[in-house]
Amino acid sequence: MTERDLSHPWMANSAPGALKAMMDEIGVSSPREVFQQIPEDHFRTTPLDLPPQLSSELALRRDLVGKLKKNGDCETNLSFLGAGVWQHHVPAVVDEIVGRTEFATNVWGSYQSDHGRNQAWFEFSSQLGALLNLEVVQLPVYSWGCAIGHAIRMAARITGRSKVLLPRLSDPERLSVIRTYCKPEGMAGRIEIVLVDADPTSGRMDLNDLKSKLGSDIAAVYFENPAYLGTIETEAAEIAQAARAVGAETIVGVDPISLGVMTAPGDYGADIVTGPVQPLGVHMQCGGGAGGWIASRDEETYVTQYNGFLVSIVETIQEGQHAFGLACPHQNSYGMRENGNDWTGNSTYLWAIAGAVYMSLLGPQGFQEVGTLIVSKARYAAKKLDAIPGVKIVWPDTTFKEFVVNFDDTGKSVAEINDALRGQGIFGGKDISGEVESLGQSALYCVTEIHSADDIDRLVDTLKEIVQ
Repeated sequence: MTERDLSHPWMANSAPGALKAMMDEIGVSSPREVFQQIPEDHFRTTPLDLPPQLSSELALRRDLVGKLKKNGDCETNLSFLGAGVWQHHVPAVVDEIVGRTEFATNVWGSYQSDHGRNQAWFEFSSQLGALLNLEVVQLPVYSWGCAIGHAIRMAARITGRSKVLLPRLSDPERLSVIRTYCKPEGMAGRIEIVLVDADPTSGRMDLNDLKSKLGSDIAAVYFENPAYLGTIETEAAEIAQAARAVGAETIVGVDPISLGVMTAPGDYGADIVTGPVQPLGVHMQCGGGAGGWIASRDEETYVTQYNGFLVSIVETIQEGQHAFGLACPHQNSYGMRENGNDWTGNSTYLWAIAGAVYMSLLGPQGFQEVGTLIVSKARYAAKKLDAIPGVKIVWPDTTFKEFVVNFDDTGKSVAEINDALRGQGIFGGKDISGEVESLGQSALYCVTEIHSADDIDRLVDTLKEIVQ
């Protein structure tokens, strides 16, 4: 028997004779006929240089383990990376609960069979809503960038306008996702993105530039607090007021772990709020799917514009009992298909369970404690790094857990410094030298509750040796 006669262990259609049986059934003599609508110049002309097929699970496991061993992880290395996926402590009980089959299964049931899961999802939404001081929180979409894109499209539908203002100092990855949601020029329903300059002395939004760009054509103003580069937007209420004055919506992106020490966005005028689920008990992962949520006030204007699932609580005919189920389920793409408000998207509802467990463990006092701990450790790290000759903290004492470190005066590039740190078992900050020209050779560093004083001192001592 030749290798070509073997069936692939995880591809049933690779069994000998299966391809011919399918072609006979649909009346074609070659698979190419099925794709005849594709132009000839779109087809690959040279064969793929693929490795030999592995013939067993044992061989596959050995191959994968060998490849994975080439990776460096944040358990064996010290990491100061953030910028969208952050290293936070995940209590063991979170993993225990999200791994239960009642939650881990991807199969939807009836309201009766899903009563417990609906209740857990409701707990996620209600606890997060309490942090935000908003009443409505949708189940998570695929990522924070997706949540922002959906929120902007919500604002465009609400206002009937097609232009949105965003900070120029935005995360390029999230901004790329947002641009996709807003559609390219020439497409129907396109939303134009206008970038607002930053104040070079603080990194915050330049309010003069913002107000000069606000007008009757603006659907929404979006900003993050804390922002991508860690800065805290102290004039958030003024931004919301200026947006409201021209009939625009205020959309705010927040890191939920910051809300124990920062003002809730619902208290300074945010209309729609987005953020990541990942800081709330979700481990760091490669790729996307870390979850993003959308929240608002409990007003019909907003509730009827959501793209996904809203879980609510209701009294039953049995006095004293309550049930949990979906609210306004007709308006998303599951309920109305192409006529829904927007594509509901890939679900990350398991992370809603993780978030519900994590938030219930911390409670209000716990959020305050972890937030205070993060701020104190980040400020300690920034102060120690700033004391290294040639190293400078940009916008000191204005950040939460992330801050920009400039290396211009060391004569070394961020890439060189990060390579040297990597050799010592340390992941340095994200290299942003190619993102913001005015910041020169700078990196975005992240410090959270998992970093000890010894961890920070090790980073500082290693950097001193590298830059001297």
